Amino acid sequence: MTTSPTPEQREVWFLTGSQHLYGEETLRQVADQSQTIAKEIDASGVLPARVVWKPILADSAAIHAAILEANASSDCIGVITWMHTFSPAKMWITGLDALRKPMLHLHTQAGAELPWSSIDMDFMNLNQAAHGDREFAFVGARLGIARKVVAGHVSNPAVLERIGTWGRAAAGVSELRTLRLARFGDNMRDVAVTEGDKVEAQLRFGVSVNTYGVGELVEVVDAVSDAEVDTLVAEYEQAYAVVPELRRGGDRHASLRYGARIEAGLRTFLSDGGFRAFTTNFEDLGGLRQLPGLAVQRLMADGYGFGGEGDWKTSVLLRTAKAMAQGRPGGTSFMEDYTYHLVPGEEKILGAHMLEVCPSIAGRQPSLEIHPLSIGGREDPVRLKFTAAPGPGVVVGMSDLGGRFRLTLNEIDVVEPDEELPRLPVACAVWEPKPTLTTSAESWLLAGGPHHTVLSTAIGTDEFRDLAEMISTELVVIDAGTTPESLRQELRWSAAYHRLAARL
Repeated sequence: MTTSPTPEQREVWFLTGSQHLYGEETLRQVADQSQTIAKEIDASGVLPARVVWKPILADSAAIHAAILEANASSDCIGVITWMHTFSPAKMWITGLDALRKPMLHLHTQAGAELPWSSIDMDFMNLNQAAHGDREFAFVGARLGIARKVVAGHVSNPAVLERIGTWGRAAAGVSELRTLRLARFGDNMRDVAVTEGDKVEAQLRFGVSVNTYGVGELVEVVDAVSDAEVDTLVAEYEQAYAVVPELRRGGDRHASLRYGARIEAGLRTFLSDGGFRAFTTNFEDLGGLRQLPGLAVQRLMADGYGFGGEGDWKTSVLLRTAKAMAQGRPGGTSFMEDYTYHLVPGEEKILGAHMLEVCPSIAGRQPSLEIHPLSIGGREDPVRLKFTAAPGPGVVVGMSDLGGRFRLTLNEIDVVEPDEELPRLPVACAVWEPKPTLTTSAESWLLAGGPHHTVLSTAIGTDEFRDLAEMISTELVVIDAGTTPESLRQELRWSAAYHRLAARL
């Protein structure tokens, strides 16, 4: 079973181009200076991976071999290329044509400042990135290589930030290409947007999506020992504000213990199968006595992808976003636009779900509660209740349009609710969408965005732009400058492009 590298194992390879024309002394200088640049990027900590410097590439065979090695390395999540001197780019054609890892073309040079008074022809021959990178970039464009181009010196924080954004997207792609997802049951009946082409998803993204009978999960849940349940219950009482009726001696404590049993069973099933994402469906619970709520929330907090009602596309997107956001402040959660506050000038969206909102976005300590669930026909489920912490963020959804997948993204500001929500029995987030609720909603509907989304305050538009480029997937962005009219035209042009590209 192929697995994605852990954060400690991830590598980004630093590939530097030159040629033998300038002699061995120049190539030694190129090697020294490129190692310095690679070390500076690595030391900055902006990448979710180690920067691994590779020897200077100065001929077609060496370039092709390095690219094939990068493709074969499970730890390599992407490559950074830099043409320190002039590297005739016909040498790169075979290698770039074979490249299967995300690429960032870094357009930089060894020093940020020119030594004006001492510049001679030796200096000019050595410091030719302004020349060499243009040659290299032409071949990238000629071959249609998906790549990010970043120009500037690595001592500039803005340059490092853009490199880091690319690296987080590359980590997401690495996760996608090895992701296994378990669907417990099928989709909610008669729902359209949660459907999708799983074969195309595996071809396009690499993710494997398969269904497992709920009975298989129930067997694992029922086999959980009382000692495992005791351990989890003690953990709950330490981590959350547990309502008295769920505590030891409370009249609903047995419900909490069963919620813990579901969590232990789910963890075992997912871990044993190498799954990092899953779905459930309240219409297909088999022998489960509760709809998994608390268990799903805690698994999401530990990085698992999840989608309700069999929504595997949102589960895939959530796990990818979790991989991209790892180590960043903020949180990332399964979400659903639920209802609106439509007072003019105060418009907001209240997002929630039946139970499953990730506590990584919580503004304060969650409370562990139990309430009836009016659908599903099972016992009252336990769940964590909280409101999301304020801050800038995005909501992103994935749709299958038949001929292609589309990501729709809305930039938002998560805010505090106008008032307390004492009777709302689920976790929630309140946000103000950009540019306004009216424009946001109209644009989302025009784009055919789904009702299940991923909400993140840890990563933003730039990471999703880079991700979409790497996986050749359409991204529709709704931001402060969006109008329904401009978006309608954008969608038309995008549809024309994708129909043409599909025939090439």
